[in-house]
Amino acid sequence: MLGPEPVHAFALSFASLHLRMTHVRSYLNLLNFPIDLGGSIRTLLLLGLLAAIQAGVADPRLGGWTLISAQSSLDPPNRLSITPLHDGVHVVMSGETHIDFTANWNGHESSAPGNLAFNQIELRRINKRQAEVKEEKDGTVVATVREKLSNDGNELTTTTATRGHADQITVWTRSGGTKVASDLFAGEWTQDLSKTRLRQGLVLKIESDGSGGIRFLGDFSYTARFDGKQYDLKNSRNDTVTLELVDPHTVDASYRRDDQLTQKDRWVVSAEGQQMTLSTTGTLETGQRVTEKLLFKKQ
Repeated sequence: MLGPEPVHAFALSFASLHLRMTHVRSYLNLLNFPIDLGGSIRTLLLLGLLAAIQAGVADPRLGGWTLISAQSSLDPPNRLSITPLHDGVHVVMSGETHIDFTANWNGHESSAPGNLAFNQIELRRINKRQAEVKEEKDGTVVATVREKLSNDGNELTTTTATRGHADQITVWTRSGGTKVASDLFAGEWTQDLSKTRLRQGLVLKIESDGSGGIRFLGDFSYTARFDGKQYDLKNSRNDTVTLELVDPHTVDASYRRDDQLTQKDRWVVSAEGQQMTLSTTGTLETGQRVTEKLLFKKQ
């Protein structure tokens, strides 16, 4: 009769598969496994082996990465309208963020009802091509926006500073309206998402978390494993992410919001490990369709 040692060894190790068939059947009988060796047990062992492989393979994205090119678009795009008034402007932003306010250029507070993030606004002209906007909520400044026009007046760059967050840069291209000498900011503007991405200087850091998962740090963050489970996101418009290791150079990421699939990313690292391409398709809460192809280089 077989003792407990070989039984225990079989239960804990795949090496016992090399034993003769009669011994294997004896072990199964002793362990009371009602399993046909030619069917379910092979499936279980295969699943276990695949799980072990997934847990043991390193994420090819590990390291620091800097964005070097971007092809990005929103459909429909974000738009900005600036209409000159006698001593101020009327500003309307539509798309991913909705803003609508009227303010004077004198730097004094103006009421701005109907805006989610703020209810007061201060508008100050620095010079002909630069201005500053302070967004306030009940008397407290929540964001400061610096606006700067290009020399030809066809590109507007805004830099938004919010406490506790990195400065956010947005690039707008003039898409309509007549240039007004008294107010060079006046006109219709469309966000150039590709330039916005590049000017933001996106930097990624992806590192091992020391327990079989990875820690992703970028314009949002998460800690996750390649196990098909959903993991929470921080500072993201989405709620969760699920990772899949497609091959040694490719990672797929699926994002969900309110249990609905909203975005899919494919990350491909070059054979020499010095470049990484991110291809993204997704839908924002506003219904806008976003597509991106971003190229990163290893730091």
